[in-house]
Amino acid sequence: MTRFCTYFLVMLFAISLLQFPAYAAAKKSKRAKPAARHVLSYAKNSEAMQLAQAIAEQENLDPEWVRTQIKEAKFLPQVVKLMQPGPVGGKKNWAAYRSRFVTPTHIAAGVAFWQANKDVLLRAEHEYGVPPRIVLGILGVETIYGRNTGGFRVLDALATLSFDYPKEHPRREARVTYFRGELAQFLMLTKQMNRDPASYKGSYAGAMGWPQFMPSSWLKHAVDFDDDGHIDLWQSQADVIGSVANYFKNYGWKNGLQATPNMVLESKTVELENGVDDATLYPVDDNFFVITKYNNSYYYAAAVLELGAAIQQAIGEEIKNGQTKN
Repeated sequence: MTRFCTYFLVMLFAISLLQFPAYAAAKKSKRAKPAARHVLSYAKNSEAMQLAQAIAEQENLDPEWVRTQIKEAKFLPQVVKLMQPGPVGGKKNWAAYRSRFVTPTHIAAGVAFWQANKDVLLRAEHEYGVPPRIVLGILGVETIYGRNTGGFRVLDALATLSFDYPKEHPRREARVTYFRGELAQFLMLTKQMNRDPASYKGSYAGAMGWPQFMPSSWLKHAVDFDDDGHIDLWQSQADVIGSVANYFKNYGWKNGLQATPNMVLESKTVELENGVDDATLYPVDDNFFVITKYNNSYYYAAAVLELGAAIQQAIGEEIKNGQTKN
């Protein structure tokens, strides 16, 4: 009898082990609710459809076409993450910032770009008054001469920033207004170029091409500098050069001012923080502030000047050594 009871208890224990995983899984499935997921498409977003109608009326576009394009837009969580505001109270560091852009790689690429486009750069200087070193500095800082133009669909990036800009950002309302305007300008641009809006790739902020023009900048400042009948800021280096130079001319670039890192230190300077070290007093002129129209940062403008000056110095050394053909 004892042997039978023992056998019976062992069988019950074995059966319970076989049933436990299924039971546990069932309990787990009842407890675990699927994580709330953000809508992946803006096709059913009422706010997006309202904006589509407003864009169509404002830009005199076919409402159905605008709705179709915005319905195609997808939410990009990574874009929201990249747009999160930075830490409050942290000190900037000019030396560290400069080291990201004034590198042997940037300088060598800038020299190569000069060698391939010297005539066009000089023609742009003659036409717009903007020295080659400024154009070289911009293109090097922005994309290392076309190496890093961005892999985000511009349509998705602009839609995400129009409807899902980070709520924590202190300037959220102003930024949403800005990106909705850029979305409208982007659709206008694609219509003018007769190209599918979904085919454009750019930065997480919607900037495009070698010079990283936002759609409104493309429409206002981009030029057909190679005279082939259309503007291409991805494939035409002449269009890229002419467009950057024209941008600065339109913002008031003054031909003849120095705008170099070696300007004589006079009364006009800006302070660039260096973390815990002493700040740098950086000499500036009116053209320095024109550069900030491209990116509203003194650090950015100074980096453009520093890279342009380093490339110019390298070019001068090559000329001296007889390596650059005139």
